Amino acid sequence: MFKTKTSVRRAVQALAVSAIAIAAVVQVPGSAMAQKAERIRWSVPIAFSSSLIALGDVLPWVAKRLEEQSGGNIKFEVFEPGKVVPGNEIFDAVSTGKVDAGFSWMGYELGKVPASVLFGARPFGFTPWEYMAWYYFGGGQDLVKEVFAPHNVVPIFCGIVSPETAGWFRFEITSLDQVKGLKIRFAGLGGKVMQKLGASVTVMPAGELQQALEKGVLDATEFSIPTADEQLGFFKVAKYNYFPGWHQPYTSQFLYVNKAAWDKISPESRAMIETTCMAGVNYSLTKSEASQAAVLKRYRDAGITTTQLSPAILGELKKVTREVMAEEAAKDAMFKKVMDSQDAFEAAYGNWRGLAFLPSAQR
Repeated sequence: MFKTKTSVRRAVQALAVSAIAIAAVVQVPGSAMAQKAERIRWSVPIAFSSSLIALGDVLPWVAKRLEEQSGGNIKFEVFEPGKVVPGNEIFDAVSTGKVDAGFSWMGYELGKVPASVLFGARPFGFTPWEYMAWYYFGGGQDLVKEVFAPHNVVPIFCGIVSPETAGWFRFEITSLDQVKGLKIRFAGLGGKVMQKLGASVTVMPAGELQQALEKGVLDATEFSIPTADEQLGFFKVAKYNYFPGWHQPYTSQFLYVNKAAWDKISPESRAMIETTCMAGVNYSLTKSEASQAAVLKRYRDAGITTTQLSPAILGELKKVTREVMAEEAAKDAMFKKVMDSQDAFEAAYGNWRGLAFLPSAQR
């Protein structure tokens, strides 16, 4: 108890001073954070239409999460394919600084960066989750930075989807002799394998493929996972859809960031972008895995033949793939370095996989 008015007044003053001091301590970090928060406004073209389930809607999802987490400080203006640059030219646009960032399948730049395609899709390679394990914990992340450093691009792993189909054909495939002279859309290393088998290979934008099939510009095509292929209408023209996607057992996409743009932003913003992209990897894989079964049922109900290539055909494709891989490794040291890293991881992982997982026949 205070005994005099003076002592009471002094006590009240002391409490007021303490309250002001506490408020100042509480407010300083907030003020500092407010001052430190930076506004990022990047135009980000994407390689695939945002309407394509799991394949094209990943970056819009990532952009929305970034804006929400940053309180509106980080905003990506997402541009559909062709609005700023064609989908297969995003790497060039980012590398030259035409745009700050872009989102694409890693492999369209195969001619300029040969090793890139091993990160995008390797024939007869990893499952998606094996790829993720190698990328995050087996040296892949360091290798991709090394591959792209000379090109003024910072690549951030931001999406991965289920295995593709082996392609859409107007006729039954019983022998690889049928590939000779075939006009087919095929990308990446799988395209090189098909060329070696005698096919006439081209890469067309997704939106042109159904019409090309209808008009006979193409005899066959591969593109992506069943949901995307269905949305693009291939089943309306070709009645044979083959599996497995030997050429792309995983399809990974990256947020390409111009190095100058990346260097301008704070470590906190970089961490937020990288972490949200890691969530994008989980989003795209789980969504793609959850979505394919319903499409296959619709195909069967519509009379589409959905079946696997024969073991003999797959064996021949694997043999030719090994030849193509050896040729590419002999031409490019970085390609060989990445390939060797993947091979080493796969050899070690194979023991775990063989022991730990139930055989398909037992599931």
